[in-house]
Parts: sequence; C-alpha cells; structure tokens
Amino acid sequence: MALRWYSNVIESTDTRRLARWWAEALDWQIIYEAEDEVVLIPRWAQELRPKLSFEQVPPGLTFVRVEHEKRSKNRIHMDLAPHSSDDRDAEIARLESLGAKRIDVGQGPDVSWTVLADIDGNEFCVLSSREQ
Repeated sequence: MALRWYSNVIESTDTRRLARWWAEALDWQIIYEAEDEVVLIPRWAQELRPKLSFEQVPPGLTFVRVEHEKRSKNRIHMDLAPHSSDDRDAEIARLESLGAKRIDVGQGPDVSWTVLADIDGNEFCVLSSREQ
C-alpha cells in the first residue's frame, strides 16, 4: 500500500486572496473554490491525471479559512526552484512584484537560497537554479 501526498494545507484569514496569489506565483489553476476553502493544482495535472496511478498524482495546495492571524515562523515551508535556463533573480523580483517580501529567519549571508514571505507572511524559499 502507498500513501499519496494529497495536499499541503495553508491556513489564512483570507483564503481567496492568498490562493489567487499562489496561483499566480506558481501558474497553477484553481479547481475548487468555496467561502472557506480554495484548492489549487498544477495546470498540467488535470490533463495527466487519468494516465497516472493514484500515488503518482501530484499534490495540490489547499487554503482553508481560520479566524486567527499567523503568529510565528512556519514549522514547514515550500522550497521553489527555477530551472537553470531561467533567471533566478528575475523570478524573485516577479514574486516581490506580486507582494512577497524578503525576510530573515537566521539563514546567514552565504546561503544559496532566498527566504521570502507570501502576502500572508508564510515563509518559503527560492533555491538556486536546477536542471531537475
């Protein structure tokens, strides 16, 4: 038996706003939207889904509404990486133009990644460019 990584759940006081931000940041699509929940998946996932076994279907992002604001550093975060053919600095600038902010979580000056926070303050990293 294999478990499928189904989704990462992100809490927010404004699920629609945050989900739309991540949809634009990742170029993903919204596949479900309600007052208190929004679900995103990669654009290509819907097309490939019938061809994949259950455990091969990629995870999505689920945004659920909560009443409380974010109060501390995330215990889990996403690492994003541009392809080596892309301009990493341009991608970081694009995310900042969408409202992301550079933040210091104690990473030091010599790391190969940049720590950002989304419009709700959730930390994520943009890693160095990669082939895969």
